[in-house]
Amino acid sequence: MANFAKSHVPQFSMDVYQNEYLPEGGREVNAIVTVTSTGGGTVGGAVAPLYPRGRGPSAAVALMVDCSGSMDYPPTKMRNARDATAAAIDTLRDGTHFAVLGGTHVAKEVYPGGGRLAVADAGTREQAKQALRKLGAGGGTAIGTWLRLADRLLNSADVTIRHGILLTDGRNEHESPEDLRATLEACAGRFTCDARGVGTDWEVKEVTGIASALLGTADIVADPAGLAADFTRMMETAMGKEVADVSLRVWTPVGTTIRFVKQVAPTVEDLTARRTEAGPRAGDYPTGSWGDESRDYHLCVSVPAADLGQEMLAARVSLVVPQAGGTSRSSVAESGGGSVQNLGAQGLVRAVWTDDMAASTSINPQVAHYTGQAELAQAIKQGLDLRKAGDFDGATAKLGRAVQLANASGNADTAKLLAKVVDVVDAATGTVRLKTKVAEADEMTLETRSTKTVRVKK
Repeated sequence: MANFAKSHVPQFSMDVYQNEYLPEGGREVNAIVTVTSTGGGTVGGAVAPLYPRGRGPSAAVALMVDCSGSMDYPPTKMRNARDATAAAIDTLRDGTHFAVLGGTHVAKEVYPGGGRLAVADAGTREQAKQALRKLGAGGGTAIGTWLRLADRLLNSADVTIRHGILLTDGRNEHESPEDLRATLEACAGRFTCDARGVGTDWEVKEVTGIASALLGTADIVADPAGLAADFTRMMETAMGKEVADVSLRVWTPVGTTIRFVKQVAPTVEDLTARRTEAGPRAGDYPTGSWGDESRDYHLCVSVPAADLGQEMLAARVSLVVPQAGGTSRSSVAESGGGSVQNLGAQGLVRAVWTDDMAASTSINPQVAHYTGQAELAQAIKQGLDLRKAGDFDGATAKLGRAVQLANASGNADTAKLLAKVVDVVDAATGTVRLKTKVAEADEMTLETRSTKTVRVKK
């Protein structure tokens, strides 16, 4: 078991990268906001401690394991899933509340049972691993029932961090898409969840949709033998989280409208539609739980037209969490944004009108880079969809553009994945040929990881 003990609340900082200069009549302002959380520091100023005196972040984790009939084909898949779950249990920090669920067309408590959560120590970890040995495959797949049971269990604990890990090998065939969507809407803001698809018989859009809605990560584990290492990494990351329910609060002046707010690193995630109102001209955008890490966000706002030489504050960005004693993001939203605590980091986005053409036409390198990364993710998804639909000319054009963007931005990992789907003739110009035969795992890996980005080259 790894040791994740830390003595202090992390320190949050914020940096803004933009070209604030607009030409006469210019109204669109773009900025990249980099948020960094450094553990082991202290939040200075007037910010109150996030945890009770003497306590660090407490956590509850629900492990959801697909036990549908297809997990027995081949039989090693179920064994690998049991071994991976055991490895994740071994990675739990002492004192973490946890449960193991078996998922079919219904959700069942594998350990500890009775609608309870266990508290991790040497004894409960061993009991959980013993219970896992009885796990077998049989039945259908209704992922919404797994998530609802996880939600009930996780929210029965008075903890800071609530997190799920979900493994599936098949499509969600025993409930409607509407039922799953309603479940995700009900669970959003109550816990975060990482989702993994094992093998190649699952639906990429379902798995990535779950992770997106619940602010977690999604990935493919094409070979079940890789599950244990992946589950260990996921649990280590979960145990490293220290602050939950962090939101970007964006204030804009009268006449200014927000066009979009997107996370652009380490993955592309559009947060625009997830805004909750937070008082006059302010809105909160959820970012989930944080440990030691840095993320980038792209903010685009429309400002009122102004005369040359004028300047204005286009937006003010800060970080907030629910006040100690609060329960979830939803309760903050219902209170009109009042019961939150500011984490002390702030960024200002400015607009200055100028007749200096060199200044106003210059594109900030960070903005240009992440605009390209977002286009790269979109081009991959569109290209793969067109390929599946039989539009090979359209697929070639989109995937060629993706190769060009990956090459220009230095996104080597995505470039390698693209090269398994297309033959690259000239990366710089995006000249490619579709491969006639593509392994299903390679196509699914490209689709699942299409939103992963790289940061600006220094």
